[in-house]
Amino acid sequence: MPYELFYWDGIQGRGEFVRLALEDAGAEYRDVAREPEGMETMMAWLKGLGRRGVPPFAPPFLKDGEYVISHVANILHYLAPRLGLVPDDEALRAEAHGMQLTITDFIAEVHDTHHPISAADFYEDQKDEARARTAAFLTHRVPKFIGYFDRLLAASAERDVEGGDCAGHAFALGNRFTYVDLSLFQIAEGLAYAFPRALANFNDAYPRVAALREIVRQRPGVAAYLASDRRLAFNENGIFRHYPELDQIAY
Repeated sequence: MPYELFYWDGIQGRGEFVRLALEDAGAEYRDVAREPEGMETMMAWLKGLGRRGVPPFAPPFLKDGEYVISHVANILHYLAPRLGLVPDDEALRAEAHGMQLTITDFIAEVHDTHHPISAADFYEDQKDEARARTAAFLTHRVPKFIGYFDRLLAASAERDVEGGDCAGHAFALGNRFTYVDLSLFQIAEGLAYAFPRALANFNDAYPRVAALREIVRQRPGVAAYLASDRRLAFNENGIFRHYPELDQIAY
């Protein structure tokens, strides 16, 4: 049976991190909410209808047979061994999971650049606060998080992980490509969309993350996905949003 991914229709959002893993691996899956009556099906699951146990709190969640897994990092932790996107070693899996949880923290901060007060209110109702939050985000938080991953990639350059087959490349886990690298690609893509002016020197400031972005883009599964209509465009309903008034802070 194909995997069933449940996420809001019309946006990449947090669901995109799961889509990238499925697409890179060539896994068969259904993007349920994009199907006829799919949103109704997803909402029924969120209300706990048609199944036993506690319903997921929010999308994304993944259904694999009788299993229902929620939260991006948790979904990827479950999927990656089945898709060949993480080493067999338990310690390395935990390491990758920790990196993905750090990415989860960063994504929350990206969201708060345009919704710093309340996710229940419109961006237009908190624009002044959003400007202040974005200034702090670009000045302090991007260097903290993306700088960390750039240093991590530098340290990984000489790391030979069992099962690695990508000599000469620096991935999050040495020479072993994992789902973490796919997530870093998505972050780099999203920041380029949201802050093209403020982060115009991204490639110079974070050369290893930039290089990883291009490597991931050329992977067969990812390249095919990016060229397909399955890859939704960034827009101002998702996590990464381009508001010119927020993209005015020189980095």
